[in-house]
Amino acid sequence: MSKDPKPIDTSGIHLDQQFLELRENLAKHAHAAWARQRSKDGWRLGPHRDDARKEHPSLIPYEELSESEKLYHRNAALETLKAILALGYRIEGPGSAFAHGRSQPGASMEPDALSQSMAGLELRDLLEIWRSHNPEEWAHSSRRYISLGDRFIRLGEPLIAYDVLSEGLSNDQGILDEDKVRMRQLQALSLARSGAAQQANQMLRKLRAEQHLDEETLGMLARTHKDMASQATDPRERNRQLKLAFEAYSEGYNLTGGYWTGINAATLSLVLGEKDRATALATQVRAQCLNELEKLKNRGDDTYWVVATLGEAALVMGDFSQAEDWYGQAALAAGKRFGQLSSTRSNALLLAPYLDGDWRHIERHLHIPRVAVFSGHMIDRPGRAGPRFPPRLEAPVFEALREKLKKLDVGFGFSSAACGSDLIFLEALLERGGEAHVVLPFESQLFIRDSVQIIPGANWVDRFQDVMARAREAVIVSGQKLSEASVSYDYANQVMLGLAIIRAEQLGTELIPVAVWDGTPGDGGGGTASNVEQWQKLGYTVELIGLSQLLQRECPELTTRRATAAPAPEPEGPESSTEAPPKVVSIMFADAKGFSKLTEDQTPLFVRHFLEMVGEMAGTFRQSGHQPPIMMNTWGDGLFFIFENVADTAEFALGLCDRVRNTDWMERGLPDLGVRIGLHAGPAYPFTDPVTQRPNFFGTHISQAARIEPITPPNQVYASQPFAALAAVERTKTFNCEYVGQTPLAKGYGTFPTYVVRRRSI
Repeated sequence: MSKDPKPIDTSGIHLDQQFLELRENLAKHAHAAWARQRSKDGWRLGPHRDDARKEHPSLIPYEELSESEKLYHRNAALETLKAILALGYRIEGPGSAFAHGRSQPGASMEPDALSQSMAGLELRDLLEIWRSHNPEEWAHSSRRYISLGDRFIRLGEPLIAYDVLSEGLSNDQGILDEDKVRMRQLQALSLARSGAAQQANQMLRKLRAEQHLDEETLGMLARTHKDMASQATDPRERNRQLKLAFEAYSEGYNLTGGYWTGINAATLSLVLGEKDRATALATQVRAQCLNELEKLKNRGDDTYWVVATLGEAALVMGDFSQAEDWYGQAALAAGKRFGQLSSTRSNALLLAPYLDGDWRHIERHLHIPRVAVFSGHMIDRPGRAGPRFPPRLEAPVFEALREKLKKLDVGFGFSSAACGSDLIFLEALLERGGEAHVVLPFESQLFIRDSVQIIPGANWVDRFQDVMARAREAVIVSGQKLSEASVSYDYANQVMLGLAIIRAEQLGTELIPVAVWDGTPGDGGGGTASNVEQWQKLGYTVELIGLSQLLQRECPELTTRRATAAPAPEPEGPESSTEAPPKVVSIMFADAKGFSKLTEDQTPLFVRHFLEMVGEMAGTFRQSGHQPPIMMNTWGDGLFFIFENVADTAEFALGLCDRVRNTDWMERGLPDLGVRIGLHAGPAYPFTDPVTQRPNFFGTHISQAARIEPITPPNQVYASQPFAALAAVERTKTFNCEYVGQTPLAKGYGTFPTYVVRRRSI
């Protein structure tokens, strides 16, 4: 082959969304054709490629290939499609023109065709559809929103589904009533799957009040009551919520005869002590599902929910052997649809205390892979005095991580993406088909310069870009780098840990910290040693890969240099001193809704009754066991408070909402006032304000917090994603942060994930 291959120039070819399905079909076909030819030539499945024995590890169905192997086939198919168009040919779909060269107006698929194609697409392709979609074009096609939202929920991405469905519901341009109801149902399901049971419950009760008495609405309403029962600390409240759930499931089953509501009614009957009723319901549902299973198999349709229901029916009837068989089939049918598997597992665990049997055999079929949060040393910079992670250790570290992830059964990972351990971890995770979440301390180009492109001639930048392209998400916690770089890294690590905790809780699985560490104190804050110390303080057992041991085994001649080298600090990036070092704080902005309508005579009343109330709350906050604000400021009706931690911030904000909501403002000579509150957490610079000579805080995170409050509904508390993440790290027990979607902030500041903060009421 020529040393300078010259493929057809396809740089001017841009393909529309409809080609994603065609690309996937071609990729599957290419693999199947290759496997068929290999089999004809006498090859068979083996643990690794062996030309002499004619064994190959990829002689498996396309769906079981690693993501990297699928990506190879997809890219080959995509380049083939582009080459065909570049040569002047046309590609036409069944009954309609697809494209010829560049994207043409009117060449896109019909809405129903695109909607139908989504059912067979993988998450990566669905995300590309959502990122590149045109809201104006989709405004007349509610079926696209329904199909995409439903598919995201099935793939275990309820937060993205919520965003899709929220946009669909905002387009009121001739949407059929039945489509609007379906979007509201799916939106409520996405909230329930993301842990916002109370918010979902409110939406579903409204649908029932509107006489939407279908199985979907009643079943999901019951599910939210069941979720609230699982959160209840009071046994009486738990029992009340379970009874409400049973009533809704029973209503749905009696009205529709659907096996989904039927099996849940059976399960809750057993939980509530009605064993005979539970057995009778489970027997009826079992007969329905066996009949339905035959129909689905004959049509070649998805059988997951039917076989999962048969497993649950067998459990209710006390037949553990049958339950294990059915759950095993359900796990095979689920594949990587962990959202569905998590739901099935939750129902099975609900039954556990009420049945005698060997649950180990049941749980192994309903197992959800673990979530890992990762930290590790960067590759050694040129000229490092004491070798710690020389490039020669790349391969051993990769093998160690590959084995560790396999042993721990890690399917989801949260990490930064510096050259060295971070990128190696992400590559090992992606190789096993895992879900990668990248968290960066600041924007990617600056991060590349600081933490990726540090060895001349190395390929770390290419590897960084490849990982970023294949990651499920990339979270950039700050737009800019702080003058004290360690604070940037420490903050990013805190947010990363919180996001990993949230993901593990969503899936109902275990969080495992993993580190590649030499066991010595770090070169500065925000590094591996700091992360390991924090994880251990929080009670986690950290899975370690010892760099010192690998260095001794693989590069013994370098250990002498390491032992004799004088310790030399090696910061992650340039540091600079500052009069006021930044610190991570929790920020609250609030204002009074209705202030602009006050008359001149009402202004003194506002100061006396509203602002004095806020001041009194701040003054007595310590007495209730909380740390008071470390800084307070007001202007007009605006409040700007700084707290040490997110728990105290949320408690103060929720308390302020309660006081405002429960005050009779008319009696005090004021119009009906409300309060809007926005919360954020991030690094800020503390200074003595040169103008006022009072303590104050400055920085881009202060500006971001100020943009949340204006978009908050009255008497609500909204928070940023970092705030929710740090709340998860602090393990708060008195309030929840419930995702409400990607919200455009005020003054064109951008669109960010936003959460509503609610007090735990049960």
